Amino acid sequence: MRRLFSTFAPGWPGAGLLSLRLVAALALVTNRIAGLRAGPSIGFVILDLTVIVTALLLLVGLWTPVVGTLVTLFGFWSAYAEAGDVWASILLGTIGGALALVGPGAWSADARLFGWRRINVRERGK
Repeated sequence: MRRLFSTFAPGWPGAGLLSLRLVAALALVTNRIAGLRAGPSIGFVILDLTVIVTALLLLVGLWTPVVGTLVTLFGFWSAYAEAGDVWASILLGTIGGALALVGPGAWSADARLFGWRRINVRERGK
């Protein structure tokens, strides 16, 4: 993961990325829970559960490049194949793509697990 992002944005840019992750994850979860309540076939149940797990990974910021790509694919597939608001699906896919390219920000599991570490070395006796 470290090779994909030169830094994990701290401060206000990191807060902006956190809010993008939060909104995208909530939109995915609420959309797919509504799909589960409709009682579709087993294939759609597996797809809905996969999307919910993907949304939770996006929310915590874990494996963001992979998860953002999956959100992008789901968003554009949903805009093409499913009935509903096409522009909302395109917007969700675009947010997923942006997060996959930019990164999750400093407030994420990726930053904690794969971020740069700073080691301070002090001289003894001075």
